[in-house]
Amino acid sequence: MSKKHGWKLFFTLPVLSWALYDFANTIFSSNMTTIFFPFYVQEIAGGSERLDQLASTFLSYANAASSFFLVVFSPLFGVWIDRSGRKKRYVAAFALAAIVLTALMGIVAPQNFGQFSGLPASFAFVVVLFVAAKFFYQSSLIFYDAMLPDIGTKETMSVLSGFGVAVGYMGTLVGLTVYPLVSDGNYADAFLPTAVLFFIFTLPLLFFYKETPGPVQEKRPFFSGYRDIWETFKDMKQYRPIFLFMIVYFFINDAIATAIAMMAVYAKAIVGFTSGEFILLYLVSTVSSIIGSFVFGYVTRAFGARRAVFYVGLILFFALLLGTFALNQPMFWITGSLFGVALGAVWVTSRVFIIELSPENKRGQFFGLFAFSGKLSAIAGPLIYGTITLLLADYGDIASRAALSSLMIFVLIGLVVHRKIPA
Repeated sequence: MSKKHGWKLFFTLPVLSWALYDFANTIFSSNMTTIFFPFYVQEIAGGSERLDQLASTFLSYANAASSFFLVVFSPLFGVWIDRSGRKKRYVAAFALAAIVLTALMGIVAPQNFGQFSGLPASFAFVVVLFVAAKFFYQSSLIFYDAMLPDIGTKETMSVLSGFGVAVGYMGTLVGLTVYPLVSDGNYADAFLPTAVLFFIFTLPLLFFYKETPGPVQEKRPFFSGYRDIWETFKDMKQYRPIFLFMIVYFFINDAIATAIAMMAVYAKAIVGFTSGEFILLYLVSTVSSIIGSFVFGYVTRAFGARRAVFYVGLILFFALLLGTFALNQPMFWITGSLFGVALGAVWVTSRVFIIELSPENKRGQFFGLFAFSGKLSAIAGPLIYGTITLLLADYGDIASRAALSSLMIFVLIGLVVHRKIPA
């Protein structure tokens, strides 16, 4: 951040309204993906050591299903950006869809539709709604991230990226204000208030963000977008650094996306946290994320995005190592803090690196490709984690520890490939 801009850079209307959408969607991410939906799944499907492992499998597969649909559609989203030159309209449409579906989860969960395979039928409906809501939430982020070059310059993008992520993680603190509304372990009580908060903090982007449309490319049939993606893959030699980074991002995001989805169930079932203790742990992790995102904005500018991404990978590896062998709560407190730093820093560094590596006329397409890579990994990670807990369910806690340790292998592969990216 230059002296010319100072702190005023952060408090312009375009930047603030853009950053507040990070605040809004993080409320969904923390409340639904990380805390209350996993608690709800464990409440309904768990209960014993073996059932807790099966609940982990159920949760993993639900997250994998959502990511599958994103894999199918994300290549097209990047093409939409390049062809229309617009992002805001798509952010708005996908965000509102996610908000409505989240509200429906809260309405359907307490209903009595009878039993299905020994579980409440309403549970099956809620899981389907979650898969759809998460898909639309994740879809909105592709267009949202591509807005960054519109509000910043090459000099300020890394700092603005860090600012947006830091503001986003502050949304976690507001999202957790719904916890007192959860009565007697009925975690579905948090769903409808979460939708309301998501909607309220999306409004600034809808009303105050004035978009400057980018260059518009020629209009072609909708599904020709897949052909564009294939042509980009064929140019792999020309864009070798960005394709190498796509592989790195695949493996690192695999570990992060899976850990986010499974953290609540792991902390409660394996390390012995109560719901209230996990909320406190998550708050500490969130503060670490805020600090990590802001600090890594400056680390990225000082050392470059390439080295910053590598540092994030190392922090993530040590967090997973400590979490796998955590025998008590203090060890997991350290795990949560380190994971928070990595989580806050990973997208700050990655989206700047994507922008640095990709040509301007293909930027939207490469953002779509990275979403494709990230969401493909978000299928692989939960599927592997869930399959391990399913196969080893009879071994109790060992199943979850083995599943978490598998994520370290993915991070190591990512770090090895990272060394091949030209400096």
